[in-house]
Amino acid sequence: MAAMTPTPAPTAPHTGAAPAGSATQAPASRRRRPRPRVWRGAVLLLAGAYFLVPLIASFVFTVHVPGQGVSFEAYTQLLSADGFTESMMLSLGLAAATIALSLLLAVPALVAVRLGSPRLRPVVEVMCMLPLVVPPIALVTGITTVLRWGPEHLSRTPFYQTFLAVQNEQFPVVLVLAYTVLALPFVYRSLDAGLRAIDVPTLVEAARSCGAGWPYVVLRVLLPNLRSSLAGAAFLTLALVLGEFTIASLLGFRPFAVWIVTISGAHARMSVAVSILSLLITWLLLLVLSRAGTNPATVSSAPSASATSRKES
Repeated sequence: MAAMTPTPAPTAPHTGAAPAGSATQAPASRRRRPRPRVWRGAVLLLAGAYFLVPLIASFVFTVHVPGQGVSFEAYTQLLSADGFTESMMLSLGLAAATIALSLLLAVPALVAVRLGSPRLRPVVEVMCMLPLVVPPIALVTGITTVLRWGPEHLSRTPFYQTFLAVQNEQFPVVLVLAYTVLALPFVYRSLDAGLRAIDVPTLVEAARSCGAGWPYVVLRVLLPNLRSSLAGAAFLTLALVLGEFTIASLLGFRPFAVWIVTISGAHARMSVAVSILSLLITWLLLLVLSRAGTNPATVSSAPSASATSRKES
């Protein structure tokens, strides 16, 4: 009986394929190739042209007088124009009062909801966002109805003087109240984003456990951490107040936006020059607010241990 010799196993034919590592490296190197960024520059160029071309055209309109050449009279006559300084100061005062009142209402409410009643957050959000649904013309109609109804029915009560005081032309408080309602959605969104970015319960609990009172917690712990959110809320409120026209015009007051429209018929170049300057002033104020919101601040969550030990000793 002949011995059986084992037959060698068949081998796969050599195809000359590269190792797996080199196969994966080639597509990776192709993916790492820098893509052309020309389209990004084109988009930025178009966006810049969209904002700058109207401004340049407006500036040329204010300085170019047909038949006379270049003249800056539209800008040099601004300070002496009737009502310019008064309307600008009135708008800035209304903006400052609106910012203070809106933050005074929104910050404690949102902090209280964040700490004590998280389930009420949807209710507060709906209430704060409701002014976006109500048109300004409907809001000013309701305000006008209340202002007319008050003196007729409350003429023999102390509230009669209150209705007259809120309509003072030197500083109309009724505009502050109306602008606060309009600014609530923007203030809420800015503060809500800031409160979500920090751990409010932990910060408050840590500060309270160290013996800090509620005024100290709010002023020295929460507000410094909300610096950028507060600046953003003030940023949006300032832009809203300086550009609002409908409510102030229908109520018969004359802030800066109404004054610009008033002089536009008789002094077209001056009104455009005022619009350009108001835009630059608004940008400058917003830049100041944004810088104030990004400046680093030293935040202490509670009185230091060394100070506590010194008090105890």
